[in-house]
This record gives sequence, structure tokens and C-alpha cells, in this order.
Amino acid sequence: MYCSLLFVPLSPEEKNDVMEIKKSAFVISTPSVGQCPQDTKAEFAFIGRSNVGKSSLINMLCNHKGLAKTSAMPGKTMLINHFIINNEWYLVDLPGYGFAKRSKTERQKLDNMIRGYLLQREQLVNVFVLIDIRHDQQAIDREFVDWLGQSGIPFCIVFTKADKLSKTKAQQNVKAWMDKLHDTWEELPPYFVTSAEQGTGRDEVLGYIEEINKSLIPE
Repeated sequence: MYCSLLFVPLSPEEKNDVMEIKKSAFVISTPSVGQCPQDTKAEFAFIGRSNVGKSSLINMLCNHKGLAKTSAMPGKTMLINHFIINNEWYLVDLPGYGFAKRSKTERQKLDNMIRGYLLQREQLVNVFVLIDIRHDQQAIDREFVDWLGQSGIPFCIVFTKADKLSKTKAQQNVKAWMDKLHDTWEELPPYFVTSAEQGTGRDEVLGYIEEINKSLIPE
């Protein structure tokens, strides 16, 4: 279904080729895919359960504190948020899923918004699914990952908050999470291990985005 690409730290030589983010800025927040920016720039979407550390990760990747608004209260992102990066591509911050305190009507509305964007947005080239590295595989995350695969939507997994565990425990948790996919997945999706606090995984994630962007350039 997808090629298998495991997390491998970049060599010093490879790090020299990693994209440099010189400019990042908020563009627009929209309630539906039909109101998203009307141009052809590639879009990379970030999504995960509420309180997974999405805003902190986005700010770390862009080296722009406060770009994505962080909050002590989970579930604050309610719209599709577009950020323009280097005037070349969009980073898209999608609402988190699985926030129990929302009403059934609100959850359905957000679900329709998210799925509408993911299924209909032609400019979308990859989805980064954020998973809290501290926890066992949760049904809601697994169902979402499986749905992306069944829908043919390119994605990779980003484990967050690696600084909260020892290196050994983090590696064990990642292996256990990915191994569970083997029950239905023939080939595993790519994954990365990150820490917004320590900057872990930044070069690898940006390198992956750069690799995709280069593949989109006509020969």
C-alpha cells in the first residue's frame, strides 16, 4: 500500500541539504475545503488527537514561536488553518480528533470538515498523523490511520513528546505501536520520532517534505 520508510537520523552531510525555513506566516482559517486558498501550491497537513502537541510541533518545525497558537485547553483548533512556508508550500493545521467534551453535533461537524478536506483537496500531498509516544496504540488513532490507508491518502506517522521518555522506552513504544499495524498492513507507513522541546526529528521531517516537494517538480 505504501513504501516502508523507517526513521533514520540524517548524517551530517544530509543535514546540510535539509530545507531552511526562512519565512512562515498565517494565511487563513476556513470552515470548509471549498474556502481554502485557490492556488496550486502543495499542502502538507498535520492532524492528531487533541493535546498531542500539534501546535508546539508546528512552531518547532518552522522555528517560529507562536505561529500556531498553543493552549492549555485541548480542542481549541476548530478550523482548517493554512500557513504559507517560504512562499512555496502550505502547512495545514487541522482540528484535532477525539475531544470527548464536544457535543455529538460538534464532533460530527468537525469530522465532516476534516474528511472533506482530506478526500477533496487536490493540493494535499501528505498528511502527518501525530501520535503521543507515551501511550499504547489507541483505537481512535488506529481507526484514523486505517481509514487514510483505505482511502488512498498519502501519510506518515509522527510520534511526539519523545523527551518525556528515556530513549530506550521511546524506541520500545514506537516499535510496539508500529508492530501492531502488521495485523492488516503489508507495508508500514513512514514514521518519525520528534520532540518539540528538544527539536528532535526536525531535520528528518523537513527533509521528508523537501523530498516530496522535489518529486513534484516536472523533469
